[in-house]
Amino acid sequence: MPWKSMSLIESRKAFIQHVETSLDSFAESCRLYGISRKTGYKWLNRYRAEGDAGLENRSTRPLSLGPRKV
Repeated sequence: MPWKSMSLIESRKAFIQHVETSLDSFAESCRLYGISRKTGYKWLNRYRAEGDAGLENRSTRPLSLGPRKV
C-alpha cells in the first residue's frame, strides 16, 4: 500500500482543522505536526484573514534593498 502524499497546502489545512476541532492544546497540536508555535500562529492568523490563499508560501525576498554604499 503506497504512502498518501499531501501537498504543502493540504498539510497546513489539516493542521488548521486539527487546531479548530481538537481538544488538544495549541502547543500539543504544533508538536504533533512538527512545527513551532510561532509558525502555527502565523498559519492560523493568515488562514483566518485570507482563507486558503493565506496558506501558500510567500516570498522571503526583501521589499527593498535600502541605500547602496558606493
